[in-house]
Amino acid sequence: MKIGETRPVRPVGGSRREREAANRYASNQSLGTTAPADSASVMGIPEPELTPKVRAAIMTLMQEVDHLRAELERTHTRLAHLERLADEDTLVPVPNRRAFVRELGRVISYSQRYSVPSSLIYFDINNFKQINDGHGHAAGDAALLAVAGALLENLRESDLVGRLGGDEFGVILAQADEEQARVKAEQLATAITETPVDHEGRRFQVSVSFGTTTFREGASPGDAMAAADRAMYQNKARRKDRD
Repeated sequence: MKIGETRPVRPVGGSRREREAANRYASNQSLGTTAPADSASVMGIPEPELTPKVRAAIMTLMQEVDHLRAELERTHTRLAHLERLADEDTLVPVPNRRAFVRELGRVISYSQRYSVPSSLIYFDINNFKQINDGHGHAAGDAALLAVAGALLENLRESDLVGRLGGDEFGVILAQADEEQARVKAEQLATAITETPVDHEGRRFQVSVSFGTTTFREGASPGDAMAAADRAMYQNKARRKDRD
């Protein structure tokens, strides 16, 4: 090669493709942005593929989903309502025997697990048949409502009252030992007696007999209810002897 001749120099940056890539990178860097993202999409479908028919189909599906969600919510609401009806007494606004026994089992299990005393009171309305015979069955219903109201007004939120059937009521006293249960039962019996029953212009009083039991180790709901029921009948018998 002669002195003075020059050899063509390959442009810096390599091939044309490499230069274009470098220019694009530099352009993006100068703007302080990254390369543009893919086009918009709906439910994972790219915008170019969203033809009118596809859009209509998607809208229909979304409406169906909303409808199914609303129907599911209505179903849950109906089920909750039916469960409340299944657990509530048909006359007085307290749990029925089924719901009461279920809650009794839960409290007994808690009491035994944590060694916390809890008790059950069993109430029976005295001379309930005479109320029905002398004043009518509607008066008997009024007496049941009055007894339930007196119990509800004189219990803690942690306690539970339920109608066990006929003229019998049960009360679960959470965290109450035998002596506390007896004292509370007497207070409740007094509150019932002091709550007059008004029916069709007539007013009369009702009284109750009661029995109490404190949950023992290994006791079942049936055992507890049987023990309180026996104690109640013993108290009723003693009351009749005094009368």
